Amino acid sequence: MATAGEAFQQLVEIMKRLRGPGGCPWDHEQTIQSLRGFVLEETYEVLDAIDRGDHDGLRGEIGDFIFEGVFLAQIEADGGHFEVADSLTDIAEKLIRRHPHVFATAEGVDTPGKVVEQWEQIKSREQQDAGKKRSLLSGVPKSMPSLLRAHEIGTRVAAVGFDWARTADVVDKIEEEVAELREAIAHDSHERAEEEMGDLLFSIANLARKLGIEPESALRKANEKFSGRFTKLEGVFEEQGRSVHDATLQDMEEVWRQVKES
Repeated sequence: MATAGEAFQQLVEIMKRLRGPGGCPWDHEQTIQSLRGFVLEETYEVLDAIDRGDHDGLRGEIGDFIFEGVFLAQIEADGGHFEVADSLTDIAEKLIRRHPHVFATAEGVDTPGKVVEQWEQIKSREQQDAGKKRSLLSGVPKSMPSLLRAHEIGTRVAAVGFDWARTADVVDKIEEEVAELREAIAHDSHERAEEEMGDLLFSIANLARKLGIEPESALRKANEKFSGRFTKLEGVFEEQGRSVHDATLQDMEEVWRQVKES
């Protein structure tokens, strides 16, 4: 059985051949921009395997995910920018720097929360030493799914102490946002309703964070649960020789209750 280093090097060599003379025409024409969609697709396939608890599937999806990273690095190497080894060295050095409680003599970092706080403090020092004046939130990608981005924003500001003291305080905030949304709806103000809906979703994402729940994953599971139940609902009507398109809301709600209880 190959070691991780040997297996990784084999993948790098395969990628070099695909992009090299006599290689694959499709691989030759790819750019970092054209691979963006594939990177996103592989990310979601990894997440899907995690949500299913599919260990065999995750094994393959991790391989696909790593391949996209190697592909991107090879394109950059072909352009004379950097090698994949540079990326690996960078992340290894970063992990050692930002875990002084493991690789050095830092003490008192004995909870996950303290680890995150230390990480952000070290990151800030690194940016200052490099002469970079960056906001705590400037590194949160705008291309992230909005719910996940809200979770990440909350995590980062919480690392410097800007957070609700108690989980119950977030629940109070959610109730406040619901009341404001109700008021906007009552006044038939679409613009304000949109703003209040955003505030409500942001607060919900922070409640998930306080509960240790990743909201994007939780919502994916809720989507799957709803979709599965609705598919069963359609099946009930089909067995009756009927269609949901012809059913009344009362008919569908009755079958929905049966599906939920089954």
